[in-house]
Amino acid sequence: MEHSRQKLDLTGQRFGRLTALRPAENIGRRTAWLCRCDCGREAVVKTYHLRSGKCSSCGCKNPGFTALTYVDGTCVEMLQSKTVRRNNTSGVPGVYWEISKGAWRGAICFKGKRYSLGRYQRFEDAVKARKLAEENLHDKFLQEFARASGEVCPPAPFPTPETAGIDVQTIPYQNGREGSP
Repeated sequence: MEHSRQKLDLTGQRFGRLTALRPAENIGRRTAWLCRCDCGREAVVKTYHLRSGKCSSCGCKNPGFTALTYVDGTCVEMLQSKTVRRNNTSGVPGVYWEISKGAWRGAICFKGKRYSLGRYQRFEDAVKARKLAEENLHDKFLQEFARASGEVCPPAPFPTPETAGIDVQTIPYQNGREGSP
């Protein structure tokens, strides 16, 4: 059986403490709705989370939990927290050992896209590349978000690969797929 491609109109419907106000920008590939909670706060929630009951408030119902803020498919709170996932084996997000190539690999995800940062013989070089990418993408995004939302955030210097002392091994790409070095 195939799923319907027709968008649902949830306007005015209640989901726990949330009332759907209007469609919001998609979160990644998922449709989302701007909702108003009974406490008065507004939150953008994925349609699936509303309909499944996974989300029923802006976070006021669950102490210590707040609604997540998405901009262009990017979760602001996830970028701010800089946590390392439990299944991470290197201890650094976006840095992993690529067994088939015998090298460390650096990668970063931003606004729904995954960017390769190259392969490195030394773990330290892969970590430097990842940190540099975080500063240039994530930190810059967070500063712009803070300015737009009225928070004061001092500008951070953005180093270049040369000033960071990174030995980058470039990888050719063909048709959007990795090629062999």
